Amino acid sequence: MNERHCDQIAKETGLPTARVRATADLLDGGATVPFIARYRKEVTGSMDEVQIAAVRDALTRLAELDRRREAILKSLVERELLTDELRRSVDGAATLAELEDVYLPHRPKRRTRAEAAREKGLAPLAKGILLQKGLDPLKAAERFVNPEKGVESVDDALAGARDIIAELVAEDRQTRESMRLVFAREGVVHSQLVKGKEAEAATYRDYFDWSEPVAKAPGHRVLAILRGEREGFLRVGLRPDEERALSRLKRRFVRTQGDDGAQVAMAVEDGYRRLLAPSMETETRAALKERADEEAIRVFADNLRELLLAPPLGRRRVLALDPGFRTGAKLVCLDAQGGLVHNDTIYPTHGGRKADEAAHTVRELCARHAIEAVAIGNGTAGRETETFVRALDLPGSPQVVMVDEAGASVYSASETARAEFPDHDVTVRGAVSIGRRLMDPLAELVKIDPKAIGVGQYQHDVDQKRLRAALDDVVEHCVNAVGVEVNTASAELLAFVSGLGPTLARNIVDWRAQNGPFASRAELKKVPRLGPKAFEQCAGFLRIADGREPLDASAVHPERYTLVRRMATDAGCAVADLLHGANARARVNLSAYVTDEVGMPTLTDIMAELEKPGRDPRRTFEAFAFADVHSVADLELGMELPGIVTNVTKFGAFVDVGVHRDGLVHVSQLADRFVRDPAEVVRVRQRVRVRVTEVDRERERIALSMKGVPQPN
Repeated sequence: MNERHCDQIAKETGLPTARVRATADLLDGGATVPFIARYRKEVTGSMDEVQIAAVRDALTRLAELDRRREAILKSLVERELLTDELRRSVDGAATLAELEDVYLPHRPKRRTRAEAAREKGLAPLAKGILLQKGLDPLKAAERFVNPEKGVESVDDALAGARDIIAELVAEDRQTRESMRLVFAREGVVHSQLVKGKEAEAATYRDYFDWSEPVAKAPGHRVLAILRGEREGFLRVGLRPDEERALSRLKRRFVRTQGDDGAQVAMAVEDGYRRLLAPSMETETRAALKERADEEAIRVFADNLRELLLAPPLGRRRVLALDPGFRTGAKLVCLDAQGGLVHNDTIYPTHGGRKADEAAHTVRELCARHAIEAVAIGNGTAGRETETFVRALDLPGSPQVVMVDEAGASVYSASETARAEFPDHDVTVRGAVSIGRRLMDPLAELVKIDPKAIGVGQYQHDVDQKRLRAALDDVVEHCVNAVGVEVNTASAELLAFVSGLGPTLARNIVDWRAQNGPFASRAELKKVPRLGPKAFEQCAGFLRIADGREPLDASAVHPERYTLVRRMATDAGCAVADLLHGANARARVNLSAYVTDEVGMPTLTDIMAELEKPGRDPRRTFEAFAFADVHSVADLELGMELPGIVTNVTKFGAFVDVGVHRDGLVHVSQLADRFVRDPAEVVRVRQRVRVRVTEVDRERERIALSMKGVPQPN
């Protein structure tokens, strides 16, 4: 364990060093973030998942910094450039930028103008001029004129000396640190249309002549102009005011009004324009892009979390429809476990005999399979199909629910879907996915790449590695927060359980197929390659309903079963009585069970779990119905409509009001107060009421407002 890293992380996060060190030890030992947060509260001082993940990410970043530091030291040693002073500077660099600044003057590089000047013997002249002690540059330069070395004149000698000074200025560590701040605080990012691209670049017309301070430029606009630049439509630059930047540099390097000072001033200007400014612009653009990425990734992660934790209908028999006009609606019937029991195609929007046949089919299937809910995809023909179904007097009066089908086509064409339904085409698989999303959004959506679900903001423009890590964290958090029924879960869902991963998840499913349902958590130890460490990490998050051990259906970890049994014995009852009887739990004095290893945080969690074993943290499912509008043409200004939030961005929220086009509630229209971040007011899948404020029927764009509109409880 690197103690220096722990000290640095403690300073950065404000967490006690001892907690950081303990968390780092757990992570180093293979523990996952959900496991540490849930089952090692005494060790970490009850740090939450966000804090633990911050420690993990900081450790990763510092390890990468150390690897770069080692590579630099190796390079310096191999080229015999490492001095004690340089080693101290390398070892003392706390950030990658600082480390690279230290290394820059010694980095192997292509032959520069300054290097060529040094080869011509002009370094002493440059040094003499830079000292600015009254040296006459013209006279001094005469001694360095040497045609054999390519110095034909005094002007050549002075030009070479200025090249050396310019490079020294551009590579000076303190100069780079100060200029980095200038670019960050005073820089202006600007974009212009590439000449002749007006028609092609219409999407980016807001950025044809746009500028904004770097410090204030919001991430979504930064990502938009960078995309426009990448596509060849925009030209993007980033600089502070040149006069002010040069003034700062000259105050630092020019110390005399004499001829030598004038030469230094010329070198400073050249060094800034040719070397320093381009370098700082590249760095600042990278930092700006990183900031924009962080914002977009955070928005995406927040939206994904809300979507994955959307209320489940639960185990119900479902009839699901994937609507369509020309090709009809693909229909499937699912049992309460999500198994496919029937599939068909109906044509409810074709009218006449086709519609009558569709009505008969739906009624007959609802009766035959005792259907409890009807799930209808919200894509093409979705509202029309919903209207058709709601008009039917269905046996059993099942709930009719519109389901967001974003990404269903991705799942239906995936290897996962093909493996599960090898004898059915993509249309059947897509309908199955829609039905299962209603039953359990989390279990179904984990099978799809989050980028295909449609709740991101510029997700294809951000750093894909960082995006993948962030989204994996969200999925892992959601899966483990809810818990997984080991005897029904798919391999895709099990893969996100703490300590498992794809291989062990597949091994669990294979073992289950060969040996039947798991009777207890302890049987997980029989799964190939699922050793003690993996069992420790996963067991508490896996549920076994109606198993031999009643605690297996709860989030109580097997390592605490003995403790719970002792509680039951001391209370004069069975473990099952603790799970189902408030009076039995009331006889348990938690303080009597506090030890050095088990403290009140864990004991409190255990008691809460005994009260509601295997409790689902998700909200209760409530049915929702759109108003009687079906297309943009049906909308009128001033209409107040119910809607579902489909995406939250930094500039507002998109809301589905049932017309096949989401409307935008700009951040300024979200509430009757100032809203800095839309996430303060709305979340994905939230039910809202909105007012129509603008309808662009030609472009099918809808502007909405929540100001002054009473919201659902």
